[in-house]
Amino acid sequence: MLAAVPPSRAMSKWSVGRKPSRTLGLLLLVILSYLVLRRLDWYNLVPAWLRHRQSGLQANGQHFMLEDSTFWIFGGSVHYFRVPKEYWKDRLLKMKACGLNTLTTYVPWNLHEPERGKFDFSGNLDLEAFVLMAEEIGLWVILRPGPYICSEIDLGGLPSWLLQDSGMRLRTTYKGFTEAVDLYFDHLMSRVVPLQYKHGGPIIAVQVENEYGSYNRDPAYMPYIKKALEDRGIVELLLTSDNKDGLQKGVMDGVLATINLQSQHELQLLTNFLLSVQRVQPKMVMEYWTGWFDSWGGPHNILDSSEVLKTVSAILDAGSSINLYMFHGGTNFGFINGAMHFHDYKSDVTSYDYDAVLTEAGDYTAKYFKLRSFFGSISGIPLPPQPDLLPKVAYEPLSLNFYLSLWDALQYMEEPVNSEKPVNMENLPINNGNGQSFGYTLYETTIASSGVLSGLVRDRGQVFVNTVSIGFLDYEKKKIVIPLIQGYTRLRILVENRGRVNYGDNIDDQRKGLIGNIYLNDSPLKKFRIYSLDMKKSFFQRFSVDKWSPIPAVPTFPAFFLGVLSISLSPFDTFMKLEVCSPLTAWVLQSSLRGL
Repeated sequence: MLAAVPPSRAMSKWSVGRKPSRTLGLLLLVILSYLVLRRLDWYNLVPAWLRHRQSGLQANGQHFMLEDSTFWIFGGSVHYFRVPKEYWKDRLLKMKACGLNTLTTYVPWNLHEPERGKFDFSGNLDLEAFVLMAEEIGLWVILRPGPYICSEIDLGGLPSWLLQDSGMRLRTTYKGFTEAVDLYFDHLMSRVVPLQYKHGGPIIAVQVENEYGSYNRDPAYMPYIKKALEDRGIVELLLTSDNKDGLQKGVMDGVLATINLQSQHELQLLTNFLLSVQRVQPKMVMEYWTGWFDSWGGPHNILDSSEVLKTVSAILDAGSSINLYMFHGGTNFGFINGAMHFHDYKSDVTSYDYDAVLTEAGDYTAKYFKLRSFFGSISGIPLPPQPDLLPKVAYEPLSLNFYLSLWDALQYMEEPVNSEKPVNMENLPINNGNGQSFGYTLYETTIASSGVLSGLVRDRGQVFVNTVSIGFLDYEKKKIVIPLIQGYTRLRILVENRGRVNYGDNIDDQRKGLIGNIYLNDSPLKKFRIYSLDMKKSFFQRFSVDKWSPIPAVPTFPAFFLGVLSISLSPFDTFMKLEVCSPLTAWVLQSSLRGL
Protein backbone atom coordinates (compact mmCIF):
# COMPACT_ATOMS: atom_id res chain seq x y z
CA MET A 1 0.00 0.00 0.00
CA LEU A 2 2.92 2.33 0.71
CA ALA A 3 4.28 1.72 -2.78
CA ALA A 4 1.13 3.28 -4.22
CA VAL A 5 2.01 6.65 -2.63
CA PRO A 6 4.23 8.89 -4.78
CA PRO A 7 7.66 9.44 -3.12
CA SER A 8 7.22 13.20 -2.93
CA ARG A 9 3.91 12.84 -1.08
CA ALA A 10 5.39 10.20 1.24
CA MET A 11 8.29 12.49 2.13
CA SER A 12 6.04 15.41 2.93
CA LYS A 13 3.65 13.25 4.94
CA TRP A 14 6.29 11.64 7.10
CA SER A 15 8.20 14.75 8.05
CA VAL A 16 11.26 14.59 10.33
CA GLY A 17 9.37 16.58 12.93
CA ARG A 18 7.25 13.58 13.91
CA LYS A 19 8.23 11.35 16.80
CA PRO A 20 9.82 8.03 15.67
CA SER A 21 7.53 5.96 17.95
CA ARG A 22 4.39 7.52 16.48
CA THR A 23 5.66 6.96 12.95
CA LEU A 24 6.48 3.34 13.67
CA GLY A 25 3.03 2.79 15.19
CA LEU A 26 1.29 4.12 12.13
CA LEU A 27 3.42 1.92 9.87
CA LEU A 28 2.52 -1.16 11.91
CA LEU A 29 -1.19 -0.23 11.74
CA VAL A 30 -1.06 0.06 7.95
CA ILE A 31 0.69 -3.30 7.61
CA LEU A 32 -1.75 -5.02 9.99
CA SER A 33 -4.75 -3.58 8.12
CA TYR A 34 -3.37 -4.85 4.84
CA LEU A 35 -2.92 -8.37 6.23
CA VAL A 36 -6.41 -8.42 7.73
CA LEU A 37 -8.01 -7.25 4.48
CA ARG A 38 -6.20 -9.96 2.52
CA ARG A 39 -7.48 -12.69 4.82
CA LEU A 40 -11.04 -11.35 5.09
CA ASP A 41 -13.71 -13.40 3.27
CA TRP A 42 -15.56 -10.58 1.49
CA TYR A 43 -17.84 -13.08 -0.28
CA ASN A 44 -19.53 -14.00 2.98
CA LEU A 45 -20.04 -10.37 3.90
CA VAL A 46 -22.36 -9.85 0.89
CA PRO A 47 -25.97 -11.00 1.60
CA ALA A 48 -26.76 -14.34 0.00
CA TRP A 49 -29.73 -12.91 -1.90
CA LEU A 50 -27.45 -10.35 -3.56
CA ARG A 51 -24.43 -12.61 -4.21
CA HIS A 52 -26.38 -14.54 -6.87
CA ARG A 53 -27.59 -11.40 -8.67
CA GLN A 54 -24.81 -11.04 -11.18
CA SER A 55 -26.29 -11.46 -14.65
CA GLY A 56 -29.95 -10.56 -14.26
CA LEU A 57 -32.46 -11.30 -17.00
CA GLN A 58 -30.67 -12.21 -20.22
CA ALA A 59 -31.54 -13.17 -23.76
CA ASN A 60 -29.78 -16.50 -24.27
CA GLY A 61 -30.64 -18.10 -27.58
CA GLN A 62 -34.36 -18.70 -27.75
CA HIS A 63 -34.81 -18.51 -23.96
CA PHE A 64 -34.76 -15.89 -21.26
CA MET A 65 -32.34 -16.74 -18.46
CA LEU A 66 -32.55 -15.33 -14.95
CA GLU A 67 -29.06 -16.03 -13.68
CA ASP A 68 -28.51 -19.73 -14.45
CA SER A 69 -32.14 -20.75 -14.89
CA THR A 70 -34.49 -20.65 -17.87
CA PHE A 71 -37.14 -18.04 -17.16
CA TRP A 72 -40.59 -17.58 -18.66
CA ILE A 73 -42.26 -14.20 -18.26
CA PHE A 74 -45.93 -14.59 -17.35
CA GLY A 75 -46.80 -10.93 -16.94
CA GLY A 76 -49.77 -8.71 -16.36
CA SER A 77 -50.20 -4.94 -16.60
CA VAL A 78 -51.58 -2.87 -13.74
CA HIS A 79 -51.06 0.91 -13.69
CA TYR A 80 -50.62 2.24 -10.18
CA PHE A 81 -51.97 5.66 -11.19
CA ARG A 82 -55.29 4.09 -12.25
CA VAL A 83 -55.91 2.22 -8.98
CA PRO A 84 -56.40 3.70 -5.49
CA LYS A 85 -53.26 3.01 -3.46
CA GLU A 86 -55.38 1.26 -0.83
CA TYR A 87 -56.24 -1.42 -3.43
CA TRP A 88 -52.80 -2.04 -4.92
CA LYS A 89 -52.17 -5.05 -2.71
CA ASP A 90 -55.54 -6.60 -3.53
CA ARG A 91 -54.90 -6.36 -7.28
CA LEU A 92 -51.34 -7.69 -7.05
CA LEU A 93 -52.35 -10.62 -4.83
CA LYS A 94 -54.99 -11.53 -7.41
CA MET A 95 -52.30 -11.37 -10.09
CA LYS A 96 -50.07 -13.73 -8.14
CA ALA A 97 -53.01 -16.07 -7.52
CA CYS A 98 -53.67 -16.17 -11.28
CA GLY A 99 -50.28 -17.79 -11.81
CA LEU A 100 -48.42 -14.74 -13.11
CA ASN A 101 -44.87 -13.94 -12.03
CA THR A 102 -44.23 -10.44 -13.43
CA LEU A 103 -45.91 -7.05 -13.11
CA THR A 104 -45.58 -4.48 -15.88
CA THR A 105 -46.46 -0.83 -15.46
CA TYR A 106 -46.13 2.44 -17.31
CA VAL A 107 -44.84 5.63 -15.66
CA PRO A 108 -46.91 8.75 -16.54
CA TRP A 109 -44.62 11.78 -16.93
CA ASN A 110 -47.53 14.24 -17.09
CA LEU A 111 -48.78 13.20 -13.65
CA HIS A 112 -45.36 13.02 -12.02
CA GLU A 113 -44.22 16.45 -13.30
CA PRO A 114 -47.41 18.53 -13.53
CA GLU A 115 -45.28 21.70 -13.51
CA ARG A 116 -41.82 21.96 -15.00
CA GLY A 117 -39.29 20.94 -12.34
CA LYS A 118 -41.99 20.18 -9.74
CA PHE A 119 -42.30 16.43 -9.11
CA ASP A 120 -45.02 14.42 -7.39
CA PHE A 121 -44.47 10.80 -6.31
CA SER A 122 -46.95 10.80 -3.45
CA GLY A 123 -50.18 8.89 -2.79
CA ASN A 124 -51.45 7.12 -5.90
CA LEU A 125 -48.26 8.21 -7.68
CA ASP A 126 -45.86 6.50 -5.28
CA LEU A 127 -44.05 4.41 -7.88
CA GLU A 128 -41.42 3.11 -5.46
CA ALA A 129 -44.04 1.85 -3.00
CA PHE A 130 -45.87 0.08 -5.83
CA VAL A 131 -42.74 -1.66 -7.10
CA LEU A 132 -41.67 -2.70 -3.60
CA MET A 133 -45.17 -4.02 -2.90
CA ALA A 134 -44.89 -6.20 -6.01
CA GLU A 135 -41.59 -7.53 -4.69
CA GLU A 136 -43.12 -8.27 -1.30
CA ILE A 137 -45.88 -10.30 -2.97
CA GLY A 138 -43.36 -12.23 -5.07
CA LEU A 139 -43.63 -10.55 -8.47
CA TRP A 140 -40.83 -9.40 -10.74
CA VAL A 141 -41.30 -6.03 -12.47
CA ILE A 142 -40.84 -4.79 -16.04
CA LEU A 143 -40.84 -1.00 -16.02
CA ARG A 144 -42.05 1.03 -19.00
CA PRO A 145 -40.95 4.59 -18.18
CA GLY A 146 -41.49 6.25 -21.57
CA PRO A 147 -41.14 9.22 -21.66
CA TYR A 148 -44.07 8.62 -24.07
CA ILE A 149 -46.28 5.74 -22.95
CA CYS A 150 -49.50 5.96 -25.05
CA SER A 151 -51.65 4.09 -22.49
CA GLU A 152 -54.84 5.92 -23.57
CA ILE A 153 -53.77 8.77 -21.27
CA ASP A 154 -53.77 12.47 -22.17
CA LEU A 155 -50.99 13.22 -24.74
CA GLY A 156 -49.62 9.71 -24.25
CA GLY A 157 -48.32 10.71 -20.82
CA LEU A 158 -46.35 13.74 -22.02
CA PRO A 159 -46.87 16.96 -20.00
CA SER A 160 -49.07 19.56 -21.68
CA TRP A 161 -46.63 22.35 -20.76
CA LEU A 162 -44.30 21.02 -23.46
CA LEU A 163 -46.76 22.48 -25.98
CA GLN A 164 -46.08 26.03 -24.78
CA ASP A 165 -43.24 25.95 -27.30
CA SER A 166 -44.82 26.73 -30.67
CA GLY A 167 -42.01 24.83 -32.41
CA MET A 168 -42.18 21.76 -30.17
CA ARG A 169 -41.48 18.44 -31.86
CA LEU A 170 -42.44 15.73 -29.40
CA ARG A 171 -40.69 12.36 -29.45
CA THR A 172 -37.68 13.68 -31.37
CA THR A 173 -34.22 14.99 -30.48
CA TYR A 174 -35.53 18.56 -30.72
CA LYS A 175 -33.62 20.44 -28.01
CA GLY A 176 -36.71 21.71 -26.21
CA PHE A 177 -37.95 18.15 -25.83
CA THR A 178 -34.67 16.44 -24.88
CA GLU A 179 -33.87 19.07 -22.26
CA ALA A 180 -37.21 18.37 -20.59
CA VAL A 181 -36.70 14.59 -20.83
CA ASP A 182 -33.22 14.88 -19.33
CA LEU A 183 -34.51 16.77 -16.31
CA TYR A 184 -37.35 14.29 -15.82
CA PHE A 185 -35.10 11.25 -16.21
CA ASP A 186 -32.57 12.73 -13.79
CA HIS A 187 -35.27 12.69 -11.13
CA LEU A 188 -37.12 9.52 -12.13
CA MET A 189 -34.07 7.29 -12.56
CA SER A 190 -32.66 8.29 -9.20
CA ARG A 191 -35.74 6.54 -7.79
CA VAL A 192 -35.68 3.61 -10.22
CA VAL A 193 -31.99 2.61 -10.15
CA PRO A 194 -32.01 1.20 -6.57
CA LEU A 195 -35.07 -0.91 -7.48
CA GLN A 196 -33.26 -2.84 -10.20
CA TYR A 197 -32.56 -6.55 -9.89
CA LYS A 198 -28.78 -6.15 -9.72
CA HIS A 199 -29.21 -3.72 -6.84
CA GLY A 200 -31.45 -6.15 -4.96
CA GLY A 201 -34.81 -4.94 -6.30
CA PRO A 202 -37.52 -6.57 -8.43
CA ILE A 203 -37.05 -4.69 -11.75
CA ILE A 204 -35.67 -7.21 -14.25
CA ALA A 205 -36.15 -5.24 -17.48
CA VAL A 206 -36.82 -1.69 -18.68
CA GLN A 207 -38.57 -0.69 -21.88
CA VAL A 208 -37.07 1.95 -24.18
CA GLU A 209 -39.91 4.40 -25.00
CA ASN A 210 -43.06 2.81 -26.47
CA GLU A 211 -44.16 1.74 -29.98
CA TYR A 212 -41.80 4.23 -31.59
CA GLY A 213 -41.78 2.31 -34.87
CA SER A 214 -45.31 3.56 -35.52
CA TYR A 215 -44.16 7.17 -35.09
CA ASN A 216 -40.59 7.06 -36.45
CA ARG A 217 -40.02 10.81 -36.87
CA ASP A 218 -36.33 10.91 -35.89
CA PRO A 219 -33.77 8.09 -36.36
CA ALA A 220 -31.61 9.60 -33.59
CA TYR A 221 -34.39 9.54 -31.00
CA MET A 222 -34.41 5.93 -29.83
CA PRO A 223 -30.59 5.79 -29.49
CA TYR A 224 -30.87 8.99 -27.44
CA ILE A 225 -33.46 7.43 -25.09
CA LYS A 226 -31.38 4.24 -24.75
CA LYS A 227 -28.30 6.26 -23.83
CA ALA A 228 -30.33 8.46 -21.46
CA LEU A 229 -31.39 5.35 -19.54
CA GLU A 230 -27.94 3.78 -19.47
CA ASP A 231 -26.15 7.00 -18.51
CA ARG A 232 -28.42 7.29 -15.47
CA GLY A 233 -27.67 3.81 -14.18
CA ILE A 234 -30.14 1.46 -15.89
CA VAL A 235 -28.31 -1.87 -16.10
CA GLU A 236 -31.08 -4.40 -16.66
CA LEU A 237 -32.25 -5.89 -19.96
CA LEU A 238 -33.62 -3.26 -22.35
CA LEU A 239 -36.70 -3.92 -24.49
CA THR A 240 -38.75 -2.24 -27.19
CA SER A 241 -42.38 -3.02 -27.99
CA ASP A 242 -44.23 -2.42 -31.25
CA ASN A 243 -47.44 -3.42 -32.97
CA LYS A 244 -47.74 -4.68 -36.54
CA ASP A 245 -47.76 -1.13 -37.93
CA GLY A 246 -44.42 -0.23 -36.40
CA LEU A 247 -42.42 -3.37 -35.79
CA GLN A 248 -40.36 -3.11 -38.98
CA LYS A 249 -39.10 0.36 -38.00
CA GLY A 250 -38.99 -0.25 -34.24
CA VAL A 251 -36.07 -2.66 -33.98
CA MET A 252 -32.78 -1.21 -32.70
CA ASP A 253 -29.32 -2.59 -31.99
CA GLY A 254 -28.61 -3.78 -28.46
CA VAL A 255 -32.27 -3.85 -27.45
CA LEU A 256 -34.56 -6.88 -27.52
CA ALA A 257 -37.65 -6.30 -29.66
CA THR A 258 -41.04 -7.49 -28.36
CA ILE A 259 -44.46 -7.36 -30.02
CA ASN A 260 -47.99 -6.13 -29.29
CA LEU A 261 -51.03 -7.92 -30.70
CA GLN A 262 -54.44 -9.48 -30.17
CA SER A 263 -54.81 -12.20 -32.81
CA GLN A 264 -53.07 -15.50 -33.51
CA HIS A 265 -52.70 -14.45 -37.15
CA GLU A 266 -50.57 -11.47 -36.09
CA LEU A 267 -48.51 -13.73 -33.83
CA GLN A 268 -47.25 -15.83 -36.73
CA LEU A 269 -46.48 -12.82 -38.93
CA LEU A 270 -44.69 -10.84 -36.26
CA THR A 271 -42.63 -13.69 -34.82
CA ASN A 272 -41.49 -14.61 -38.33
CA PHE A 273 -40.36 -11.03 -38.86
CA LEU A 274 -38.49 -10.98 -35.54
CA LEU A 275 -36.68 -14.17 -36.50
CA SER A 276 -35.57 -12.57 -39.75
CA VAL A 277 -34.09 -9.46 -38.12
CA GLN A 278 -33.04 -10.68 -34.65
CA ARG A 279 -32.17 -14.26 -35.51
CA VAL A 280 -32.65 -16.61 -32.58
CA GLN A 281 -33.74 -14.52 -29.60
CA PRO A 282 -36.35 -15.03 -26.89
CA LYS A 283 -39.84 -14.13 -28.10
CA MET A 284 -42.18 -12.04 -26.04
CA VAL A 285 -45.61 -10.55 -26.56
CA MET A 286 -45.27 -7.43 -24.43
CA GLU A 287 -48.93 -6.54 -24.93
CA TYR A 288 -51.46 -9.25 -25.53
CA TRP A 289 -54.63 -7.16 -25.55
CA THR A 290 -57.15 -8.91 -23.31
CA GLY A 291 -59.83 -6.40 -24.35
CA TRP A 292 -59.89 -2.84 -25.63
CA PHE A 293 -60.62 0.70 -24.45
CA ASP A 294 -63.90 2.53 -25.04
CA SER A 295 -64.72 5.91 -26.59
CA TRP A 296 -67.51 8.28 -25.54
CA GLY A 297 -70.67 7.42 -27.43
CA GLY A 298 -69.34 4.09 -28.65
CA PRO A 299 -70.07 0.51 -27.54
CA HIS A 300 -68.32 -1.26 -24.69
CA ASN A 301 -65.65 -3.43 -26.28
CA ILE A 302 -65.75 -7.10 -25.26
CA LEU A 303 -63.40 -9.97 -26.09
CA ASP A 304 -64.72 -13.47 -25.38
CA SER A 305 -62.92 -15.34 -22.61
CA SER A 306 -62.59 -18.51 -24.68
CA GLU A 307 -60.88 -16.53 -27.44
CA VAL A 308 -58.48 -15.04 -24.88
CA LEU A 309 -57.58 -18.47 -23.52
CA LYS A 310 -57.05 -19.85 -27.02
CA THR A 311 -54.70 -17.02 -27.99
CA VAL A 312 -52.74 -17.10 -24.72
CA SER A 313 -52.25 -20.84 -25.18
CA ALA A 314 -51.08 -20.30 -28.78
CA ILE A 315 -48.58 -17.64 -27.68
CA LEU A 316 -47.01 -19.97 -25.13
CA ASP A 317 -47.08 -22.90 -27.55
CA ALA A 318 -45.08 -20.72 -29.94
CA GLY A 319 -42.36 -20.54 -27.30
CA SER A 320 -43.10 -16.95 -26.36
CA SER A 321 -43.32 -15.21 -23.01
CA ILE A 322 -46.40 -13.06 -22.51
CA ASN A 323 -47.74 -9.99 -20.77
CA LEU A 324 -51.51 -9.54 -20.40
CA TYR A 325 -52.46 -5.96 -21.25
CA MET A 326 -54.48 -5.24 -19.23
CA PHE A 327 -54.64 -7.62 -16.29
CA HIS A 328 -56.53 -4.90 -14.43
CA GLY A 329 -57.38 -1.62 -16.13
CA GLY A 330 -58.76 0.64 -13.40
CA THR A 331 -59.96 4.19 -13.92
CA ASN A 332 -58.93 7.34 -15.80
CA PHE A 333 -59.31 9.52 -12.73
CA GLY A 334 -60.08 13.19 -13.18
CA PHE A 335 -59.51 14.34 -16.76
CA ILE A 336 -56.47 12.19 -17.61
CA ASN A 337 -58.15 10.21 -20.40
CA GLY A 338 -56.65 10.41 -23.87
CA ALA A 339 -58.29 10.39 -27.28
CA MET A 340 -57.90 9.09 -30.83
CA HIS A 341 -58.10 11.26 -33.92
CA PHE A 342 -57.73 9.63 -37.30
CA HIS A 343 -60.82 10.28 -39.42
CA ASP A 344 -62.89 11.49 -36.47
CA TYR A 345 -61.94 12.75 -33.02
CA LYS A 346 -62.97 10.24 -30.33
CA SER A 347 -62.44 10.88 -26.65
CA ASP A 348 -61.71 7.93 -24.35
CA VAL A 349 -64.12 7.31 -21.49
CA THR A 350 -63.38 7.79 -17.79
CA SER A 351 -63.45 4.04 -17.18
CA TYR A 352 -60.41 2.00 -18.13
CA ASP A 353 -62.16 -1.30 -17.48
CA TYR A 354 -60.76 -2.53 -20.82
CA ASP A 355 -62.76 -5.77 -20.47
CA ALA A 356 -59.62 -6.92 -18.68
CA VAL A 357 -58.94 -10.03 -16.58
CA LEU A 358 -60.15 -8.15 -13.49
CA THR A 359 -63.00 -5.64 -13.76
CA GLU A 360 -62.62 -1.94 -13.06
CA ALA A 361 -63.70 -2.73 -9.49
CA GLY A 362 -61.11 -5.50 -9.17
CA ASP A 363 -63.63 -8.34 -9.40
CA TYR A 364 -62.95 -11.70 -11.06
CA THR A 365 -64.13 -12.45 -14.57
CA ALA A 366 -64.53 -15.58 -16.69
CA LYS A 367 -61.15 -14.70 -18.21
CA TYR A 368 -59.56 -14.79 -14.76
CA PHE A 369 -60.83 -18.25 -13.89
CA LYS A 370 -59.83 -19.73 -17.25
CA LEU A 371 -56.39 -18.18 -17.17
CA ARG A 372 -55.81 -19.20 -13.54
CA SER A 373 -56.63 -22.80 -14.44
CA PHE A 374 -54.35 -22.59 -17.49
CA PHE A 375 -51.34 -21.05 -15.74
CA GLY A 376 -51.89 -23.34 -12.76
CA SER A 377 -51.63 -26.37 -15.03
CA ILE A 378 -48.17 -25.32 -16.27
CA SER A 379 -46.70 -23.80 -13.11
CA GLY A 380 -45.70 -27.06 -11.47
CA ILE A 381 -46.59 -25.76 -8.01
CA PRO A 382 -49.93 -24.99 -6.34
CA LEU A 383 -51.11 -21.43 -6.88
CA PRO A 384 -51.85 -19.13 -3.92
CA PRO A 385 -55.51 -19.01 -2.88
CA GLN A 386 -57.71 -16.39 -4.54
CA PRO A 387 -58.24 -13.33 -2.33
CA ASP A 388 -61.83 -12.67 -1.32
CA LEU A 389 -63.70 -10.01 -3.25
CA LEU A 390 -63.89 -6.61 -1.59
CA PRO A 391 -67.34 -5.86 -0.16
CA LYS A 392 -69.64 -3.40 -1.87
CA VAL A 393 -72.73 -1.58 -0.67
CA ALA A 394 -75.73 -0.02 -2.45
CA TYR A 395 -76.31 3.23 -0.58
CA GLU A 396 -79.49 5.27 -0.61
CA PRO A 397 -80.02 7.48 -3.67
CA LEU A 398 -77.99 10.67 -3.61
CA SER A 399 -79.99 13.86 -3.96
CA LEU A 400 -78.38 17.02 -5.30
CA ASN A 401 -79.83 19.76 -3.12
CA PHE A 402 -77.69 22.82 -3.84
CA TYR A 403 -76.31 24.48 -6.89
CA LEU A 404 -74.10 27.33 -8.06
CA SER A 405 -74.48 28.76 -11.55
CA LEU A 406 -71.22 29.13 -13.46
CA TRP A 407 -72.01 32.83 -13.99
CA ASP A 408 -72.39 33.37 -10.24
CA ALA A 409 -69.25 31.31 -9.56
CA LEU A 410 -67.01 33.54 -11.69
CA GLN A 411 -66.76 36.15 -8.94
CA TYR A 412 -65.14 33.60 -6.62
CA MET A 413 -62.51 32.39 -9.07
CA GLU A 414 -58.99 33.67 -9.52
CA GLU A 415 -58.66 36.85 -11.50
CA PRO A 416 -59.12 36.17 -15.22
CA VAL A 417 -56.35 36.62 -17.76
CA ASN A 418 -56.82 39.74 -19.85
CA SER A 419 -55.55 39.33 -23.38
CA GLU A 420 -55.91 41.18 -26.67
CA LYS A 421 -56.24 37.83 -28.48
CA PRO A 422 -57.45 34.36 -27.43
CA VAL A 423 -54.79 32.27 -25.65
CA ASN A 424 -54.85 28.50 -25.85
CA MET A 425 -55.12 26.54 -22.60
CA GLU A 426 -51.46 25.48 -22.42
CA ASN A 427 -50.12 29.03 -22.86
CA LEU A 428 -52.26 30.76 -20.24
CA PRO A 429 -49.96 32.59 -17.78
CA ILE A 430 -51.14 30.57 -14.76
CA ASN A 431 -49.89 27.72 -12.55
CA ASN A 432 -46.44 29.24 -12.13
CA GLY A 433 -46.11 29.72 -15.87
CA ASN A 434 -47.08 26.15 -16.75
CA GLY A 435 -50.48 26.87 -18.27
CA GLN A 436 -53.58 24.73 -17.83
CA SER A 437 -53.55 20.97 -18.42
CA PHE A 438 -57.12 19.76 -17.93
CA GLY A 439 -60.70 20.93 -17.56
CA TYR A 440 -62.46 23.90 -19.11
CA THR A 441 -61.55 27.41 -20.19
CA LEU A 442 -64.06 30.26 -20.46
CA TYR A 443 -63.45 33.05 -22.99
CA GLU A 444 -65.39 36.31 -22.73
CA THR A 445 -65.43 39.31 -25.02
CA THR A 446 -67.88 41.99 -26.17
CA ILE A 447 -69.62 42.13 -29.53
CA ALA A 448 -71.85 44.82 -31.02
CA SER A 449 -73.46 43.02 -33.96
CA SER A 450 -74.88 39.72 -35.09
CA GLY A 451 -73.38 37.53 -37.80
CA VAL A 452 -71.36 34.37 -38.32
CA LEU A 453 -68.92 33.29 -35.59
CA SER A 454 -66.08 31.03 -36.76
CA GLY A 455 -62.77 29.65 -35.57
CA LEU A 456 -60.89 26.59 -34.34
CA VAL A 457 -62.18 25.28 -31.01
CA ARG A 458 -60.55 22.32 -29.27
CA ASP A 459 -62.34 20.24 -28.36
CA ARG A 460 -65.87 21.53 -27.88
CA GLY A 461 -67.05 25.05 -27.13
CA GLN A 462 -70.51 25.99 -25.94
CA VAL A 463 -71.34 29.48 -27.19
CA PHE A 464 -73.39 31.90 -25.06
CA VAL A 465 -74.82 35.31 -25.76
CA ASN A 466 -74.78 36.75 -22.25
CA THR A 467 -76.06 33.66 -20.39
CA VAL A 468 -78.13 32.11 -23.19
CA SER A 469 -76.67 29.10 -24.99
CA ILE A 470 -76.92 29.28 -28.78
CA GLY A 471 -75.03 26.11 -29.73
CA PHE A 472 -71.62 24.47 -30.03
CA LEU A 473 -68.41 24.75 -32.02
CA ASP A 474 -66.24 21.64 -32.42
CA TYR A 475 -64.30 19.61 -35.00
CA GLU A 476 -67.31 19.23 -37.25
CA LYS A 477 -69.11 22.51 -36.67
CA LYS A 478 -66.74 25.43 -37.19
CA LYS A 479 -69.32 28.19 -37.68
CA ILE A 480 -72.36 29.35 -35.73
CA VAL A 481 -74.83 32.17 -36.35
CA ILE A 482 -75.07 34.89 -33.70
CA PRO A 483 -78.70 36.10 -33.62
CA LEU A 484 -79.78 39.74 -33.65
CA ILE A 485 -78.59 41.62 -30.57
CA GLN A 486 -79.11 45.11 -29.23
CA GLY A 487 -76.09 47.19 -28.30
CA TYR A 488 -72.93 45.79 -26.74
CA THR A 489 -73.39 42.16 -25.71
CA ARG A 490 -71.17 39.71 -23.86
CA LEU A 491 -70.07 36.74 -25.95
CA ARG A 492 -68.89 33.70 -23.99
CA ILE A 493 -67.35 30.46 -25.19
CA LEU A 494 -66.90 27.67 -22.65
CA VAL A 495 -64.32 25.27 -24.09
CA GLU A 496 -63.81 21.70 -22.85
CA ASN A 497 -60.57 19.78 -23.25
CA ARG A 498 -61.96 16.29 -23.88
CA GLY A 499 -58.53 14.64 -23.96
CA ARG A 500 -55.37 15.07 -26.02
CA VAL A 501 -54.66 12.27 -28.47
CA ASN A 502 -52.43 9.54 -27.08
CA TYR A 503 -51.49 7.80 -30.34
CA GLY A 504 -50.79 8.94 -33.87
CA ASP A 505 -48.84 11.46 -35.89
CA ASN A 506 -50.67 14.57 -34.69
CA ILE A 507 -49.53 14.77 -31.06
CA ASP A 508 -47.71 18.06 -31.76
CA ASP A 509 -51.08 19.67 -32.56
CA GLN A 510 -52.89 19.01 -29.30
CA ARG A 511 -53.24 22.49 -27.87
CA LYS A 512 -56.68 23.09 -26.36
CA GLY A 513 -59.09 26.01 -26.04
CA LEU A 514 -59.44 28.63 -28.75
CA ILE A 515 -56.68 28.03 -31.30
CA GLY A 516 -55.77 31.31 -32.92
CA ASN A 517 -58.29 34.05 -33.61
CA ILE A 518 -62.04 33.70 -33.35
CA TYR A 519 -63.88 35.67 -36.04
CA LEU A 520 -67.23 37.45 -36.26
CA ASN A 521 -68.09 38.09 -39.91
CA ASP A 522 -64.45 37.39 -40.80
CA SER A 523 -63.14 40.06 -38.41
CA PRO A 524 -61.02 38.84 -35.48
CA LEU A 525 -62.47 39.54 -32.05
CA LYS A 526 -60.30 41.33 -29.48
CA LYS A 527 -59.97 42.03 -25.75
CA PHE A 528 -60.72 38.74 -23.99
CA ARG A 529 -61.16 37.87 -20.35
CA ILE A 530 -60.11 34.24 -19.91
CA TYR A 531 -61.04 32.11 -16.89
CA SER A 532 -59.31 28.83 -16.08
CA LEU A 533 -61.67 26.13 -14.81
CA ASP A 534 -59.15 23.36 -14.15
CA MET A 535 -61.56 21.52 -11.80
CA LYS A 536 -58.85 20.75 -9.22
CA LYS A 537 -59.69 20.46 -5.53
CA SER A 538 -58.28 23.95 -5.01
CA PHE A 539 -60.74 25.22 -7.62
CA PHE A 540 -63.76 23.94 -5.69
CA GLN A 541 -62.39 25.02 -2.32
CA ARG A 542 -63.20 28.57 -3.38
CA PHE A 543 -66.90 27.73 -3.19
CA SER A 544 -67.53 27.75 0.54
CA VAL A 545 -70.85 26.58 1.99
CA ASP A 546 -72.38 30.05 1.99
CA LYS A 547 -71.92 30.37 -1.79
CA TRP A 548 -74.44 27.62 -2.63
CA SER A 549 -78.21 28.03 -3.08
CA PRO A 550 -81.13 25.58 -3.15
CA ILE A 551 -81.76 24.30 -6.66
CA PRO A 552 -84.49 26.41 -8.29
CA ALA A 553 -87.30 24.95 -10.37
CA VAL A 554 -85.46 26.03 -13.54
CA PRO A 555 -81.68 26.08 -12.91
CA THR A 556 -79.37 28.22 -15.02
CA PHE A 557 -76.83 26.12 -16.89
CA PRO A 558 -73.92 25.49 -16.84
CA ALA A 559 -73.84 24.96 -13.09
CA PHE A 560 -72.19 23.06 -10.26
CA PHE A 561 -74.34 20.82 -8.07
CA LEU A 562 -73.83 19.72 -4.47
CA GLY A 563 -75.25 16.78 -2.57
CA VAL A 564 -74.44 14.67 0.48
CA LEU A 565 -73.94 10.90 0.48
CA SER A 566 -74.72 9.35 3.86
CA ILE A 567 -72.61 6.30 4.71
CA SER A 568 -72.00 4.13 7.74
CA LEU A 569 -68.93 4.44 9.96
CA SER A 570 -67.12 1.91 7.76
CA PRO A 571 -67.39 2.96 4.11
CA PHE A 572 -67.44 0.37 1.32
CA ASP A 573 -67.08 0.49 -2.44
CA THR A 574 -70.12 1.67 -4.33
CA PHE A 575 -71.00 2.86 -7.83
CA MET A 576 -72.76 5.90 -9.17
CA LYS A 577 -75.52 5.49 -11.72
CA LEU A 578 -76.51 8.67 -13.52
CA GLU A 579 -79.82 8.51 -15.35
CA VAL A 580 -80.31 11.24 -17.94
CA CYS A 581 -83.54 12.77 -19.14
CA SER A 582 -82.63 15.32 -21.81
CA PRO A 583 -79.82 16.08 -24.27
CA LEU A 584 -78.73 19.12 -22.24
CA THR A 585 -78.65 17.16 -18.99
CA ALA A 586 -76.83 14.35 -20.76
CA TRP A 587 -74.11 16.76 -21.88
CA VAL A 588 -73.75 18.25 -18.40
CA LEU A 589 -73.52 14.83 -16.76
CA GLN A 590 -71.14 13.44 -19.37
CA SER A 591 -68.78 16.35 -18.81
CA SER A 592 -69.09 15.95 -15.05
CA LEU A 593 -68.41 12.22 -15.24
CA ARG A 594 -65.08 12.84 -16.93
CA GLY A 595 -64.01 14.77 -13.85
CA LEU A 596 -64.84 12.09 -11.29
